Amino acid sequence: MPDLTKLTVPLDVGGVTIRNRVFLAPMSGITDEPFRQRAHAHGAGLVVSEMVASGELAKGRAGCDLRIRHSGLPVHMVQLAGREAAHMAEGARIAEGEGADVIDINMGCPAKKVTGGYAGSALMRDLDHALSLIEAVVGAVAVPVTVKMRLGWDEGALNAPMLARRAEQAGVRMVTVHGRTRCQFYQGKADWRAIARVKEAVSIPVVANGDVGSAAGAADILQQSGADAVMVGRAHYGAPWIAGSIAAAGGAATGIPQSPQALADYIIAHYEDLLTLYGSESGLRQARKHLGWYLDRHAAGVGPDQRKAILTSFEPARVIAELRDVFSTVGAPVTLRSAA
Repeated sequence: MPDLTKLTVPLDVGGVTIRNRVFLAPMSGITDEPFRQRAHAHGAGLVVSEMVASGELAKGRAGCDLRIRHSGLPVHMVQLAGREAAHMAEGARIAEGEGADVIDINMGCPAKKVTGGYAGSALMRDLDHALSLIEAVVGAVAVPVTVKMRLGWDEGALNAPMLARRAEQAGVRMVTVHGRTRCQFYQGKADWRAIARVKEAVSIPVVANGDVGSAAGAADILQQSGADAVMVGRAHYGAPWIAGSIAAAGGAATGIPQSPQALADYIIAHYEDLLTLYGSESGLRQARKHLGWYLDRHAAGVGPDQRKAILTSFEPARVIAELRDVFSTVGAPVTLRSAA
């Protein structure tokens, strides 16, 4: 196993102490309060809210309060997205007022509905405008501000080092870089070596992101990028303990279910927390993707009829009964998987 002791060392971000250097990435529709609480309990050093649209937050749109609500964790980090400096500043003030310890600015999301509004990674096409947003947020709050970006919009404009350098000069205290361009979306392999150019351009901490899902991958991305920390995203689908497992220097994260019955209890508790947070109707919809990932990852052999029942039923009692049946110890096609 590679030496991962660096990842266990706390990291200072503008005076906020992060307990270790393996972070849960912000993922829209995924890293809500129940998911963040689980990832933190398993040992993730930092967990980040879902992306929050600053304009909607500033206007008091329904649902934003759930995304920025403090979860009672030691460090509360809220990620904002937007195009308008006034909305970004007001959104940051609202998040700080709700207890955010760190504000992250999204300049990396590749989704068309985000970039189509000239937010997310589209901001990397206009660094002057991107800096106006950074300056507005830094000037609006007393807490540290960070930025998450990609390598650039496309291969012809790999301007992450320049954006990171200008962000640092504007007062940003940490940058996270996903090792792909926007035009790559999630295709191909993340270019971990390209992140090294960002690390060379700044003196603030750099977090490397993209295709990390194991202790070996974390060691490789650190070696190739020279980054100070790693951020893990999609590898958490169906396994909220992945960051914690990596942070434990390749050992076992805290609280990983160790039997099919324990896994059933874990999944059902997550399911019930989602129903509580969102209400029964919306909670059922929010939970289905998570249930699908748990089944894909740990019970791929489940029959199509039973899978359909779990993912389409509007009756929580039936969903819970079906989950218990799938993860029963008698003949269950269960594989417990963590970060190898």
